[in-house]
Amino acid sequence: MLHLSASLWILLTVCWAQQTPLPTTHSPNQNRGIKFRLAGYPRKHNEGRVEVFYNQEWGTICDDDFTMENAHILCRHLGFTEATGWTHSAKYGKGVGRIWLDNVICSGSEKSITDCNSRGWGNSDCTHEEDAGVICKDERIPGFIEPNTIETEQRQVEEIRLRPAVSGAKNRLPVAEGILEVKHKDSWEQVCDAGWTVKNSRVVCGMLGFPSDKKLNKNFYKRIKKQAAVKRPPKVALKPRSPPKQTPKQKEIKNNSRLYLERQKPAFRLHSVQCTGSEVHLSLCPMDFYKVNSSSTCDGSPVVVSCSMGHAISSSLLSNKKKKVTVQREETIRLKGGSRPGEGRVEILKNGQWGTVCDDRWDLQAASVVCRELGFGSAKEALTGARMGQGMGPIHMNEVRCTGLESSIWDCQYKNITEEDCKHTEDAAVKCNSPYMGYERTIRIVGGRTQFEGRVEVKLGASWGYLCSDGWTTKEAMVACRQLGLGYSLHAVTETWYWDASNVTQMVLSGVRCSGNEMSLQQCTHHGTVSCKNTGTRHAAGVICSETASDLVLHAALVQETAYIEDRPLHMLYCAAEENCLSSSARNANWPYGHRRLLRFSSQIHNNGRADFRPKAGRHSWVWHECHGHYHSMDIFTHYDLLTSNGTKVAEGHKASFCLEDSDCQELVSKRYECANFGEQGITVGCWDLYRHDIDCQWIDITDVKPGNYILQVVINPNYEVAESDFTNNAMKCNCKYDGHRIWIHNCHLGDAFSEEANKQFEQYRGQLNNQII
Repeated sequence: MLHLSASLWILLTVCWAQQTPLPTTHSPNQNRGIKFRLAGYPRKHNEGRVEVFYNQEWGTICDDDFTMENAHILCRHLGFTEATGWTHSAKYGKGVGRIWLDNVICSGSEKSITDCNSRGWGNSDCTHEEDAGVICKDERIPGFIEPNTIETEQRQVEEIRLRPAVSGAKNRLPVAEGILEVKHKDSWEQVCDAGWTVKNSRVVCGMLGFPSDKKLNKNFYKRIKKQAAVKRPPKVALKPRSPPKQTPKQKEIKNNSRLYLERQKPAFRLHSVQCTGSEVHLSLCPMDFYKVNSSSTCDGSPVVVSCSMGHAISSSLLSNKKKKVTVQREETIRLKGGSRPGEGRVEILKNGQWGTVCDDRWDLQAASVVCRELGFGSAKEALTGARMGQGMGPIHMNEVRCTGLESSIWDCQYKNITEEDCKHTEDAAVKCNSPYMGYERTIRIVGGRTQFEGRVEVKLGASWGYLCSDGWTTKEAMVACRQLGLGYSLHAVTETWYWDASNVTQMVLSGVRCSGNEMSLQQCTHHGTVSCKNTGTRHAAGVICSETASDLVLHAALVQETAYIEDRPLHMLYCAAEENCLSSSARNANWPYGHRRLLRFSSQIHNNGRADFRPKAGRHSWVWHECHGHYHSMDIFTHYDLLTSNGTKVAEGHKASFCLEDSDCQELVSKRYECANFGEQGITVGCWDLYRHDIDCQWIDITDVKPGNYILQVVINPNYEVAESDFTNNAMKCNCKYDGHRIWIHNCHLGDAFSEEANKQFEQYRGQLNNQII
């Protein structure tokens, strides 16, 4: 039996015997061979932290300047055909020992990593927090010979599951209770329960997407075991007689026993597991492995684990059921910008305002505390560098340090933020373990050119069918892509005749309407009986999905800083009238005499997502605007409204259409889009489009508005025409006091920037008694 912590260092190792070692000052005997291996956690056999054996010592490679070309070469060293990805910032845990290589730059044609440019062996300014890893394609190089140094039996835990022991539970998802099994090669084996503790169960439940374990009904499983252990008496030639009648309870135990014993005698893989409860993966716990073909037996029984369902999952399971009226506590932590449950940018509520967390020292322990607090399991990844998009507003925490056992991130140690500490380019994010729900079993896309596009087909009962495309919008397409596990919706397609590659000819759903937060299309509302204008497959619903999406956010403070009133002469507003930028009463004005009173302000719209914001319409359908001298690529890009406290419009909503371009960008980000000369339109990630207060139509016509207290509201992409990773931050609101001559705009904020209590106070705003805005 080998201890896991020792065996982690004896993972996939490949000798590189043919390569002549690089010249060094060490003895030649020290450089007879360079070896490579994959290590770390949690991982599979074809991925991990890259470790190099050089000068009789194992070390790592720094992620500075690391590229896919480097990863391809390293994967070939390891016997795989190519790389599919690489990781930075010690995703698979921090290594120990030397950092052998730094600033490695390969072209991809090199036969060895040592042929690439680098700073030389052992010359590095990195720490192990920057260890690089690779993800290799699970395909071996033909004829690749693994040397004797490779461990013949892999001693780590890659995948686990709970196997239900109760009849009828095996098809019920998620599986929250059952016999713990670990995958070994192509089979599943059990864990001996001798010395098993609730701390071990907590780690297992976290890996499976559950926040904690719960007390197990051991008597039930003992009863099954006892029933199974009863030996049948030897057959004797006696006069046949009818079997004794069994009670329903005896029949249940018999059925459960048969299910439990359908397999052969339990094959045990692990024993003596000793977790502390803070681990994010079972591989991190000390444990022992049974030797192959060993005669050792387990003194106990297979481990049985029961996990508690997190509120994040239980609420989604109740989405189609009548929910009980309960008093809900206000959340103090949330995830934003993720495409799947349990992933996104971490945001926390402090002093009534939502803010982000800086990624300094952000690790799996802190990420796991966040995940469990939200009702998910432990963390799969602790993401840094705004990998889930940048937030807006304050940054509340920095250098968060958790043990992994805290019940809330507020219980961890952390530092308060100063302006010099962090920027939103350093926003922390997480990917949490989430219970397997099997939603992808009931949906598929067919006929597309890639796996990310096609006609949508869903399974109802035992049959597959397509969907009516009437009313099929970005919201429904977002749910479809989420259910497929393909990220975000890039386009909601309403004509799919060019994807008609399926033999399915039955329409099974129509009138599908989603809020956008559902986990599957089946959870959305739809017609009880199929009713569609166009029933042919030509008009079936389809999607084009993407792993990334844009995220537009309005700079609220700039609106507040730049707002003012202008009385503009009518003779200067002919172009604006042509663009429908004035209220309807302007048609009855005595043109060109008189004026219109305009509330003007600047609008700066940032793309904080992970993909460029591109208009849905192609160039051929862009509209030329003679007055402004450029093309508009979207009919309605923003809504400008002035509302009463109860939401009634007092100024006619101005539906603004603009040309989309990069006005300016963050440092090191280049502009890509401009309106001039029929150029490409859009907003690049890390850039913003600025509409100054002094340009036409950048206003609300308040000529007919009476003095009073109002709410100024601006909504970006109001019709969800273009997909975004987060639509909840598309609206901005301000308190507004108008006395007939002057206007005061204050308290401008994004719609999701405040707590529920703060939003209620905002909506109940009764106005200022004077112009002293605090």
